[in-house]
Amino acid sequence: MPDHRHSASKTNPTAKLALCGVMAALIFVATYFVKLPMAMTNGYVHLGDGFILLAASLLGWAAVPAAAVGSMLADLMGGYAVYLLPTFLIKGAVAAVAVLALRTKHEWLKVLGLIIAEAVMVGGYFLVEWLFLGYGVAGASASLLGNAMQGLSGVVIGLLLIPLMKRVRY
Repeated sequence: MPDHRHSASKTNPTAKLALCGVMAALIFVATYFVKLPMAMTNGYVHLGDGFILLAASLLGWAAVPAAAVGSMLADLMGGYAVYLLPTFLIKGAVAAVAVLALRTKHEWLKVLGLIIAEAVMVGGYFLVEWLFLGYGVAGASASLLGNAMQGLSGVVIGLLLIPLMKRVRY
């Protein structure tokens, strides 16, 4: 017998909006409160990217605004105002690539797709710092290692959280 409650909740826009808000809040908390400052990158490594990947798993396309808003709020509260718009766009793009990656049936392609999603983050911040913030290629390159570490930690955290939440559905 089908689980009508489950199928009804999948089509309930109010439930999806609420979960989107919860995930945006979790992404904010995991980014803002749980972080390791990186002196060499003028930024920090945090748990937020793992929660972005989790949101992609749970929400599908609704993860895009959750990731964008939650991450942007962390930059706002953290004093990184210059990164508000770039973060909004980059973290939304990370979520979008992750949503596409998680649609495949092959586990290794999912992992590869999540790595590509985080590579979007690394490349996105490099381009912003080089082309728009005037850091030059050398200055923008200085943050590549820290952002790559951030991306790798996001993939690992996401790969740990996604199976744990597999049974949770809205």
